[in-house]
Amino acid sequence: MKRLSDDQLLEEARVRDIPIAEPALLRQALTHKSFVPEKPLLSNERLEFLGDSVLNLIVANLLFKQYSDRNEGELAKARSLVVCRTALAASAQRLDIVPLIRLGPTEEALGGRSRSSLAADAYEAVVAVIYLLKGLPAAHDFIVRTLAPELESVDQLADWRDAKTTLQELCQSERSALPYYRIISEKGKPHDRTFTAEVMVDGVAAGVGTGKSKKEAEQAAALKALEARASEASTE
Repeated sequence: MKRLSDDQLLEEARVRDIPIAEPALLRQALTHKSFVPEKPLLSNERLEFLGDSVLNLIVANLLFKQYSDRNEGELAKARSLVVCRTALAASAQRLDIVPLIRLGPTEEALGGRSRSSLAADAYEAVVAVIYLLKGLPAAHDFIVRTLAPELESVDQLADWRDAKTTLQELCQSERSALPYYRIISEKGKPHDRTFTAEVMVDGVAAGVGTGKSKKEAEQAAALKALEARASEASTE
């Protein structure tokens, strides 16, 4: 993407409803380290560090106030679902900020613009800029608006516990063999892999799930197994 003037960059922010009126900070939030390899402090890494903390504070506060009947472990799981890389990257895509990110030519050629981690980092950096310029209330409003689908999905969770733990406890209660997980496929470039995991219970495939890490894929597979069991129970 060609270099945008300050006015053009602020207009891009305006049409995306991003409340930032300081072009220098916005430009930095959208600058990947590959674009400034000799001057890493001009990239968005420091802002991403701050934005991550602001996000976790605001989301934790939201969940704490909204779900007074949930314990610490359940709240931690809910927060991890809202602020995970996949969720933040999805929000960045909805905001359409990925085309605005400045990348070095090598990173661009390697398909960096499609990396979920790059999009998530840019989102966190934008949150940091909003916080620095307008404070926590503005950052809160932006996060609630842009992560609305993820916050709503938390409200729909039937069981907030860790899916692998829940499946293991269920198998133990039924005197079944403990779940066994295996990675059945890995796709993508080395820096942006997608894993597919399968969970076996009593020698039978019980669920398959995908994720950006082996652990995430196993959790997704466990969740699919739990959903399948719930579906079977409802039809009996």
